[in-house]
Amino acid sequence: MRVLLVGATGTIGGAVGDALEGAGHEVVRVGHSGGSHHVSLAIKDSIAALYDAVGSVDAVACTAGIAEFGALDDLTDDAFERSFSNKVMGQVNLVRLGLGRLPRGGSFTLTSGTLSVRPTPGTSAVAMAGGALEAFVRAAALDLEGRYRVNVVSPGWVAESRRKMGLEPMPGIWAADLAQVYLRCVVGDFSGEVIEAER
Repeated sequence: MRVLLVGATGTIGGAVGDALEGAGHEVVRVGHSGGSHHVSLAIKDSIAALYDAVGSVDAVACTAGIAEFGALDDLTDDAFERSFSNKVMGQVNLVRLGLGRLPRGGSFTLTSGTLSVRPTPGTSAVAMAGGALEAFVRAAALDLEGRYRVNVVSPGWVAESRRKMGLEPMPGIWAADLAQVYLRCVVGDFSGEVIEAER
């Protein structure tokens, strides 16, 4: 299987790419500025150009998407717009523009985050983006039934990211363990699922 992996240069994306390749799949690694190809998720034309550049793929996985942290009183209109245009519409457009490009039975695996259901202070824009994306996946799966699969992985704290912040890795999930959840979404037979992965 040939898999387009957006966000491949990040902690999660790197682990997902390794897991996919370890399972015998060909991975086209895409980053914002690194990887074999580049894309700006907030720009629809950039996503279309990416699909044109990479050619035929059987599945798409995205571990990218920017959303803004900050107290509600401090978040600007631009902060909410960046969160929605990148984290939500960027991934939605990966699906929309992939329709007809992936073969029948192809899959899309997106990324939200557990803050959508268990927010903490300073996460209103992030929680909004994750919740919107999860609602999209549940509804889109109904429209795409029998043609394509679409799922979303909802990670909690990633252990490696906690270490970079000077925290203990637990409670968290190691990137390699999280990558197995993405692998199951890519090769599985289910659709419309929001899969929480915290440990």
